[in-house]
Amino acid sequence: MPTTETTKQERMHIRLDALSKQKLEKAASYSHKKLSEFVLSQSLAAAESIISEHEQMTLSQTDWELFLDALENPPAKNAKLKEALALHKESVVRDS
Repeated sequence: MPTTETTKQERMHIRLDALSKQKLEKAASYSHKKLSEFVLSQSLAAAESIISEHEQMTLSQTDWELFLDALENPPAKNAKLKEALALHKESVVRDS
């Protein structure tokens, strides 16, 4: 019967030296978790942090104001932008 937790169907295998495994087991013990639970929770926390670093941007107040100004008052289209838009339009029509 399914629970509110996601059903675990995937498996990972890793190889590590004895000292590394001992350290992980010790840390898991201090955290009152099974080794696999500890490794999974720490790996997911690290993954979330790395993903956040790459997918989020924090702007200074000055940069934020410049960004908003650019959105509200975009510069006029120059020749390069017009060319890029034309190329994009051609590729969209070709791919359709």
